[in-house]
Amino acid sequence: MIRSELIQKIADDNPHLYQRDVERIVNTIFEEVTGAMSQGDRVELRGFGAFSVKKRDSRVGRNPRTGETVHVEEKHVPFFKTGKLLRDRLNGNS
Repeated sequence: MIRSELIQKIADDNPHLYQRDVERIVNTIFEEVTGAMSQGDRVELRGFGAFSVKKRDSRVGRNPRTGETVHVEEKHVPFFKTGKLLRDRLNGNS
């Protein structure tokens, strides 16, 4: 599912809301999650999962095409851990 499909599904399920309002709500949620993670905060949605940021240290990597070594800078990457309810539903234990 992509963002536009999510917006359309919510709009279809809530006919009393305008599509532009649903789009604004969805975009605000994503912006808040992104903003919190960019500040290093953890975002937890009970029953769904938790988004956090993990730090990857700098390292020496290898260019697979040429085989030469390259220096890879340290970076921060998003990490998602599923909640128990989501994990149970995916495994048919609901």
